[in-house]
Amino acid sequence: MNFYARGFNLYLLLGLTALLTAVGSCKTDKETGDKHLSSLRIHVENRAQLPGTGETISVIRASPVLVTINTEPALTEANILKATLLDSPVGYAVQIQFDEMGTLSYEQYTAAYQGKHFAIFGQWSDETTNSRWLAAPLITQRVRNGVLAFTPDASHEEAKQLVIGLNNMAKKIAAGRMK
Repeated sequence: MNFYARGFNLYLLLGLTALLTAVGSCKTDKETGDKHLSSLRIHVENRAQLPGTGETISVIRASPVLVTINTEPALTEANILKATLLDSPVGYAVQIQFDEMGTLSYEQYTAAYQGKHFAIFGQWSDETTNSRWLAAPLITQRVRNGVLAFTPDASHEEAKQLVIGLNNMAKKIAAGRMK
C-alpha cells in the first residue's frame, strides 16, 4: 500500500483552515448578534382614568395621537416566542408570535378590550434615544393564534434591530427556563 504523506497533510491543512474560518465567523456573528437585546411593552388603553393606574402617552411622531394607557404592561418581551420583520412592496411590519402564556393573555385582552387600543413601546438598544412608542393598533376582534402584527413608527433599520434584539431576548429567556 502506498501512502502519500504530503498529499494527506495538504488535505488536513485545507480542512483545518476551513474549520477555523467557519468557527471564527460564527463566533463573530455571535459576538455582535447575540449580545443585542431589545424590549417590548404592550399596554392596554385605559379610558377609566382611575387615579394612579394610567398615563397619557403620545404615539406616532408625524401626527401624534394621545392615548391613555394602564401603566402596567399587559405583555412584554418575556411573552415573545419569535419576532419577524415582514417586508412588502408598500412597506414593512413587525410580527410578534407569543409563547403559550402570552397567547392566552393576548386572547383574553383582545376579547375583553375590543374598541380600545394597544400601545406598543419598544427599545432596540441600551441608548434611550433608541426607544419610543411605536404603534397603537385598534383591537377589533378576539385573536386566538397569538400573533400580533403592527406597522412601527420606526425606520426599517430600527425595526430590524428591534426584531433581532427581541429574538435574542426570546432565546435568552427560553434558555433560562430550561435550566
